Amino acid sequence: MRSSRLLAILILLQNRGRLTADALAREFEVSERTIYRDIDALSAAGVPVYGDRGPGGGFALLDGYRTRLTGLADDEAASLALAGIPSAAEAAGFGPALRDALGKLLIALPGEGSARASAAAARFHVDPAQWYRAEAALPLLPLLARAVLEAQSVRGRYASWTGTGERKLDPLGLVLKGGDWYCVARGSRGIGTYRVARFAGLELLGERFDRPPGFDLPRWWREAQEALEARLFDTEARIAATALGCERLADASPRAAAALARATTGPDGRFQLTMMVENSDHGVREFLALGAEVEVLAPVSLRQRIAALAGELAQLHQGHGT
Repeated sequence: MRSSRLLAILILLQNRGRLTADALAREFEVSERTIYRDIDALSAAGVPVYGDRGPGGGFALLDGYRTRLTGLADDEAASLALAGIPSAAEAAGFGPALRDALGKLLIALPGEGSARASAAAARFHVDPAQWYRAEAALPLLPLLARAVLEAQSVRGRYASWTGTGERKLDPLGLVLKGGDWYCVARGSRGIGTYRVARFAGLELLGERFDRPPGFDLPRWWREAQEALEARLFDTEARIAATALGCERLADASPRAAAALARATTGPDGRFQLTMMVENSDHGVREFLALGAEVEVLAPVSLRQRIAALAGELAQLHQGHGT
């Protein structure tokens, strides 16, 4: 809407100083002609904005002018939950609202607070994505964010490890973990976790739901994560590792890092430690990725699974040299 854009232009000029018509047009994705009309509208409303032509020109406010118009719209207030992670706010559909909200908050700060906050924002950056991994497009994330905020039920197709099927869910919250977005939602079997990237098609049902009394998203997520780790990492393994293997183990697993603090030195000079591991195909592949720097001494069943997979790899790569 034009009224919100006029306010946003005023906030930008107050927070950033002089800006050209081209810069404002790119900021709001409109034409320069539209920006000139907006500047005329601000002047007509009594805002002391003036423009200079030529190199170094642009629009600015008269020295000393400040507005105290700081009321936050609903989406602006909601966007503050992601104030420290602008990329996450963009992905969830709150990018413009967050920029407007932060601009209003900067205006409200007394004295030199606005300048100090702007300087700090320019010196700290949070990048939630993992290394060497392109950020996946999540077109359904803004829709889920809206459903969460409005407590509105959704229906869509979801691909789990057991198969793909239609789900009706009550979205209770969104969690950004390790670069991936997850939706915590209530379904026919209770509250569970759903990876946003695995939804294929989603619709708002227009039905409001009541949130579970006392539901605490951070606490639920923490307890669910602890329960998942206890279920997956159910095998105690005795491991021998070289110094390089210890480094790789520590990088791959926080459990290994804790176990290494209690490691002892074996007769062959390697470090020996005991830790809980995932005795599954996924866990076997993780150990194999560590190469010969790490050896699982026990249990025998896990050693045999690693040996069998290593044998398959060796056979696959034999006889194909150039």
